Amino acid sequence: MEKNIRLSLIFVKRTIAMKKVKLMEAEKKALKLFEEIEKREILRPGKSENEINKEIFDLALELYGIEKYWHKRIIRSGKNTLLPYNETPPDLIIQEEDILFIDFGPVFEEWEADFGRTFVIGNDPYKIKLKNDIELAWHEAKQYFEKQKKITGAELFHYAVELAKKYGWTFGGKMAGHIIGQFPHEKLDPDNWGLYIHPQNHNDLLLPDKDGNRREWILEMHFVDTEKQIGGFFEQLMT
Repeated sequence: MEKNIRLSLIFVKRTIAMKKVKLMEAEKKALKLFEEIEKREILRPGKSENEINKEIFDLALELYGIEKYWHKRIIRSGKNTLLPYNETPPDLIIQEEDILFIDFGPVFEEWEADFGRTFVIGNDPYKIKLKNDIELAWHEAKQYFEKQKKITGAELFHYAVELAKKYGWTFGGKMAGHIIGQFPHEKLDPDNWGLYIHPQNHNDLLLPDKDGNRREWILEMHFVDTEKQIGGFFEQLMT
């Protein structure tokens, strides 16, 4: 009996470790994709959001053979950067001195990534500050999360909202993240807030899933300035 328990524990630990490794590998590929986007200067004034979206899809297909995405591909520029995920704004043309963000959820060999970054076209210091602040705040929130032995989705969401205020911005999202895993992961049902970093999720994010395994979380930051009509986004695996 004792031997069987030890073997079961070893199997569980190996499963958890493999899951983390696979998710981190998927994210590294997503990072490489985003680096290649900049290297190839795909984000240029005069292009439409939809045109850039298509070029990035083609690039991901070229680099990794990716055709599957677990959520809609998002390119937002200008005033569209104010809008959260669920909105479907009109297609905009990238301008000189513009700001935009990309939010892609590619599936690499059945493992999901969810990766978001902000880009500034030109040298506007205010927009560059927004881009940098979001990344700094993301890492601050991650460090806060890692220090907790118990934390609800609502608590982490409200911490993200306060971080936005600390840096001089407004939090623009209705949530601050969600679970991630092997495709398809647990269903992200809009009525099941237990799978989101959301103000209505009062469950401990550190609790295991229905199979007793640790959940892995994506943390996303969306900061906006409604007066200047700009926003930025930073998202990646919180593990």
